[in-house]
Amino acid sequence: MFRVDRDVLAEAVAWTARSLPARPSVPVLAGMRLEVTAEQRLKLSGFDYEVSAEVTLELQSGEPGVVLVSGKLLAEITRALPAHPVDVVVDGAKAVVTCGSARFTLLTMPVEDYPSLPTMPPAAGRAGSDVFASAVAQVAVAAGKDETLPMLTGVRMEIEGDTVTLAATDRYRLAVRELKWQPEQADISAIAMIPGRTLNDTAKALGSTGAEVEIALSSTGGTGEGMIGFTSAGRRTTTRLLDPEFPKYRSLLPTEFSARADLPTAPFVEAVKRVALVAERNTPVRLAFRGGEVVLEAGSGDEAQAVEVLPVDFDGDEINIAFNHQFLLEGLGAIDSDVARLNFTTATKPAILTGGKPVDDDGPHDYRYLIMPIRLSS
Repeated sequence: MFRVDRDVLAEAVAWTARSLPARPSVPVLAGMRLEVTAEQRLKLSGFDYEVSAEVTLELQSGEPGVVLVSGKLLAEITRALPAHPVDVVVDGAKAVVTCGSARFTLLTMPVEDYPSLPTMPPAAGRAGSDVFASAVAQVAVAAGKDETLPMLTGVRMEIEGDTVTLAATDRYRLAVRELKWQPEQADISAIAMIPGRTLNDTAKALGSTGAEVEIALSSTGGTGEGMIGFTSAGRRTTTRLLDPEFPKYRSLLPTEFSARADLPTAPFVEAVKRVALVAERNTPVRLAFRGGEVVLEAGSGDEAQAVEVLPVDFDGDEINIAFNHQFLLEGLGAIDSDVARLNFTTATKPAILTGGKPVDDDGPHDYRYLIMPIRLSS
């Protein structure tokens, strides 16, 4: 049926297989569709009625045809093959994969039972794949994991002209990132609510291509029936959108602060990790900012305790505040800066974590991570 380079095939199969359902509603959805076109191209695709993925490869040789085989099994096989060209031949109800001295025979599935991939929506604009992947990762960290609250498991994408704003929240923290892109229409205005896990996986996979990502968006009509698609370097994926309902997050972001603290990110992360060793899952890490230092503490009373002191560039009213240590660490991991800046209002109101900037630079940050404090017992 076709011959192709082993590394090229293994990478394409692995990328397509990532979208296959772990527990398919019908057996055929566990399959991966392989089609050789008349133009000597190989299309590998997967679809579970929610998310679709397709890769197109140039072939060394091939005869037009279609076959459907187990996607997970094909991924495991191609990953383990030796460094030789791979030949795939369909023989009746079987597909034979040969590579060097290795030979595998796979049972095929009925192609006619496999659903057609959705049509890609109209192109809305383009962004650098690495910038897009970084922005999505920064925001997706705050998306909720509770499937009973679907609107909190998504990432909200707001498009206004040449600016894309991404936002996600699980009620305990909020992440917002703005980035510039190249829209197809200068006056474009759109909102999409994208499943967070799917968006993060897709952006991460496309971020390695080194090419631009084309974003395609269909009108949702406010019903959640819309679709968004991403294309880059011969790879395309689509996913259905969630209902666009989302908290009015902009009103949650404070604009005036009573104190600011700048700390070197890496030492701060290590100190939080050390102090958190004695913290139970929901036990906070306490931070006391005063003068030129911050005291980190966890544990109390009859529990194990930890204390560490770090120097800090601090300006404003002294403050004692406490955070869920995991949420704090995830925010610090997302800011992508050597300096972490915390802006405070009061000990009981949200703090804003950003990458550090010079004190005299009051311009807006392109990334903000709002984190709710944990109320300390008096």
